[in-house]
Amino acid sequence: MKGINTIMEEKQLMLTLKRLAHELIENHYPFTDTCIIGIQPRGIALSDFITQYIKEIHPEVKVEYGKLDITFYRDDFRGQIHIPSITELSFSIEKKKVILIDDVLYTGRTIRAAMDALLDHGRAQKVELCILVDRKFSRDLPIQPDYVGKSIDSIVTQKVKVYWGADKQVVLYDSI
Repeated sequence: MKGINTIMEEKQLMLTLKRLAHELIENHYPFTDTCIIGIQPRGIALSDFITQYIKEIHPEVKVEYGKLDITFYRDDFRGQIHIPSITELSFSIEKKKVILIDDVLYTGRTIRAAMDALLDHGRAQKVELCILVDRKFSRDLPIQPDYVGKSIDSIVTQKVKVYWGADKQVVLYDSI
């Protein structure tokens, strides 16, 4: 990987995640008709953190939290083999406000697939989108996030990678 730029180091990443959680609290407290759903696989670490943080600062709140696999709703198979993850929704989304969470918003196709997958689980009252990194000038579809950690300018040959391990960070690199 050449041309690596760090977008967020661990301290800034943690501040950004906490800010996103506080924005959700501000708009949805006490979460009685709202649920949080992380998109498998890369939105799960983000949604796990946000949901856990909300529970830590507001232990009185019961946040319904699920994980959504979109493998079979994608339109970009192109002969590739995709191994599905597990959808974990132990509640109905019918007439609820759903907050979809993913790490990077690029073309919008992942979010379209997630909305298609959600329809198989009921009809939500409203769907909002929470994104850690918005690659704002790369959309194929007219999809915009409601909550954004950081917006960046990037070109098609660049990739954004979020690292959740010991060295938490978000980087932008040239893929060619």
